[in-house]
Amino acid sequence: MESSLGLLLVLITSIPVHIVQAQDQKGFISLDCGLPANELSPYNEARTGLMFSSDENFIQSGKIGRVQADRESEFLKPYKTLRYFPNGTRNCYNLTVEKGRNHLIRVFFVYANYDGFDINPNFDLYLGPNLWGTIDLQGQVKGLRAELLHIPIFKLIRPMGTDTYITDSGSLKLFFRRYFTESEDFIRYPSDIYDRVWLPYFQREWTQISTPLQVNNSNSYVPPKNALSTAARPTNSSVPLTIQWNTSYVNNQYYIYRHFAEIQELQTNDSREFNMTWNGEVIFHPFIPLKFRAVTVLSRSPRTCEGGECIHQLIRTDRSTLPPLLNAIEVYTVIQFPQSETNEIDGDPCVPQQFMWEGLNCSNTDITTPPRITHLNLSSSGLTGTITDGIQNLTLLETLDLSNNNLFGEVPEFLGNMKSLVFINISMNDLSGLIPQALQRKGLEFFSQGNPRLCLSGSCLPPKPKPFPVAIVASVASVAIIIVAVLVLTFVLRKKKPSIVGAQQRQPSISSVNVTYTNSPVSSIQTNKRSFTYSEVINMTNNFQKVVGEGGFGIVYHGALNGYEQVAVKLLSQSSTQGYKQFNAEVDLLMRVHHTNLVNLVGYCNEGDHLALIYEFVSNGDLRQHLTGKAGRSIINWSIRLQIAVDAASHYKKTAYLHIGCIPPMIHRDVKTTNILLDEQFKARLADFGLSRSFPVGDESHVSMMIAGTPGYLDPEYYRTNRLTEKSDVYSFGIVLLEMITNQPVIDQSREKSHITEWVGLEVNSGDIRSIMDPNLQEDYDSDSAWRIFDLAMSCVNPSSKRRPSMSQVVVELKECLESEKSRRNMSRGRMDSHRSAEVTVLVDTEMFPIAR
Repeated sequence: MESSLGLLLVLITSIPVHIVQAQDQKGFISLDCGLPANELSPYNEARTGLMFSSDENFIQSGKIGRVQADRESEFLKPYKTLRYFPNGTRNCYNLTVEKGRNHLIRVFFVYANYDGFDINPNFDLYLGPNLWGTIDLQGQVKGLRAELLHIPIFKLIRPMGTDTYITDSGSLKLFFRRYFTESEDFIRYPSDIYDRVWLPYFQREWTQISTPLQVNNSNSYVPPKNALSTAARPTNSSVPLTIQWNTSYVNNQYYIYRHFAEIQELQTNDSREFNMTWNGEVIFHPFIPLKFRAVTVLSRSPRTCEGGECIHQLIRTDRSTLPPLLNAIEVYTVIQFPQSETNEIDGDPCVPQQFMWEGLNCSNTDITTPPRITHLNLSSSGLTGTITDGIQNLTLLETLDLSNNNLFGEVPEFLGNMKSLVFINISMNDLSGLIPQALQRKGLEFFSQGNPRLCLSGSCLPPKPKPFPVAIVASVASVAIIIVAVLVLTFVLRKKKPSIVGAQQRQPSISSVNVTYTNSPVSSIQTNKRSFTYSEVINMTNNFQKVVGEGGFGIVYHGALNGYEQVAVKLLSQSSTQGYKQFNAEVDLLMRVHHTNLVNLVGYCNEGDHLALIYEFVSNGDLRQHLTGKAGRSIINWSIRLQIAVDAASHYKKTAYLHIGCIPPMIHRDVKTTNILLDEQFKARLADFGLSRSFPVGDESHVSMMIAGTPGYLDPEYYRTNRLTEKSDVYSFGIVLLEMITNQPVIDQSREKSHITEWVGLEVNSGDIRSIMDPNLQEDYDSDSAWRIFDLAMSCVNPSSKRRPSMSQVVVELKECLESEKSRRNMSRGRMDSHRSAEVTVLVDTEMFPIAR
């Protein structure tokens, strides 16, 4: 049967994987697909105890079928009816589930000759926009089950809602799940609270062990007790217990979960201890099962099978008197879902790409972010009414074609405010009124012919005569006189020379801000921050006794206010040619920027030739000091480095805040490790705004200016073009990430490749991330996490700014790496504790070989 005959589905189950009570089905979605409307829904299935509901509220298409009458006795009630889809290329179920929670999703397909054709169908199965797999029912007399562990969440951000079935990336597709018994019974709900289906498995060279006693299954994975109450051991106690399979998919990656419990009463001199190997490499040693208590040993990173042969062995140690045992095992393959999920309940018009709605083009170039509509063509679609306001929600829309319809009313103003639009066609409608001025801007192709009542300027209809508005004219005349007087006064005041604000004129608090750039070291800065005299600056710094830093603005001194409040005083160098403008720029910026994670401005001094900025003092030095250990600073570990990176790049903090948290957005232009300051808790604070600049909110996406900044950190595109964009800060941040990875100087003429970007590129060609990692880390990091940060850094320093990620994308990747590192450290602590405590019930095997990248 061709795939056009569509999907047939008899059962859908979605179960959140978290701890629940044994009889609690909260969060379960169990659908009996095709259940007739005249039958009870929901109903309790007697054998499993599960509550099944009709699928009619979860899908709007398809037809109902029933398995062949003489085969109904072979199936439980939920499997006797089905839904099939003879029409359409894409039919979708909409299931509302909890975001961020791992869900077990299972679908069951039975053909059973429901249509009398006796032709088994095949078709593709999708989860959202991503291909799950191809279902081929040829030879599947009893039906076919597909099962997936997946976290449904928008943008594929992966904050784990539970500590089970964690992956480096992707979702888990069930390969097999077995418990070891000579019985033929399978196990599912209610014995398994998640309704995982456990099939029996046994080999003739094994001997079964079993117990009538209760086994404690209280760990995160909660394997069913009746699966733990039986186990297999090799009959010949001197040989390994071997689980083996072959696959033609040599690139498959496997996650393995082994469930153990000692269910034999051991004699005084008996012991059971064994090592675990994967294709001959030891991955865990030694292991001792806990007495009548479940322990799950898992693979934190995926395993691969060289040559398609997978051999997992449990091998008795020399100290052990008993052979190894195994109660149950789960094996999953990694399935990558690269296209981001939709956040709309009725599907995404852009994905899957082959099923994109007609009349659309979408931004599908970056599969890691949700696609956005860029072209909308509704020409000749029979539209009536006014132009809908909903169009303005398409914030990346570039072309809009509404021609040849029956639209009426005025052309809305919002179309002119959509800066991404470069083409609009509203011709051949019945629109009326004035065309908004914004739609007449340069660079926009605008077509409006065929709308006789639509006007470019003036009034479309002759105005009706109105009585002469005497009162209004009088009012306008009065206002005009006042305006003229104000303008004359302003002109006279501007002719006056600005006066120097001395100490005797200082105001402690003024509520407004007005920064004026002049050619003299005099300004009319007014601020709600405190103004200090130069003598006060001398006193607070103890006559400039302690230097704590130096930058383009000048020297930075340690100071104290009121004898106890520590401050940093940035004093303008007398020889600085750019200092005065920087002073004005920095004050202007800091008057607009207010954020808990930026270094706060306490006050300033503007007295004659003396200019100074007074900041709060951040006591723990800068990031560079903590990478190198200089100035007596401690070396920070990988986890703290990632946390600092997240702080420094976070969407709500630091650089990203400058980009999108302020209006107009700001470009720091001097992002570097010495400008990332650390407080007592190692929270990052971004400093030094002397070179910062605002960039326009409107049509332009860059600022043109003279080259300034720190060599090595500057965007090469900025060097070439003098055009500064927010992606210039992204480049600098990429350099910071490379410093955090390597603890190498940005420029080192003694290296074969002097710039850090070229040096790491050369070194990492070996395929070993350790070749560039900071030796001070002593290899206490997850290699996959290190690779991801390296890849992120290299994408940030791409020579083309268009190919760099946005700062918000950087934040997402950093947070994922940080969560992965926290999980690794927690698991490592758990494993170390396992040698001290018999209460640890989840262990992680080791990484004896690199992960395929």
